[in-house]
Amino acid sequence: MVDSSVWIDYFNGTATFATQKLDALLGVTPVCTGDLILAEVLQGFRQDKDYQTAKTLLCALPVHAMLGMDISIKSADNFRKLRQQGITVRKTIDTLIATYCIENGLPLLYSDRDFLPFQQYLGLQTAL
Repeated sequence: MVDSSVWIDYFNGTATFATQKLDALLGVTPVCTGDLILAEVLQGFRQDKDYQTAKTLLCALPVHAMLGMDISIKSADNFRKLRQQGITVRKTIDTLIATYCIENGLPLLYSDRDFLPFQQYLGLQTAL
């Protein structure tokens, strides 16, 4: 699973360790995205041409439906577990994405530091 933090850098042509990893994975290793990530990435495009190019690429990948009652509840539980550790995750969507990946055993390729506590305390696997 590739997070929006990596896709955004990738489409902006920003070279990072995560975008280089994504480049190496595409066409070689199965890569997927989620509906929440798809929305986050696509909403940021200003130019129609860029939007259409990204939409075509992302929709060619398996796109997981990430949200439902079980993931919503487990996400709230995970947020609360981290808060009990003194950690407040800044974005609810990151909690939802991390929880989905944890529950489905999917490694996450990310460059957003909000995912670090999920890796450290809740078993999120990284694709790095």
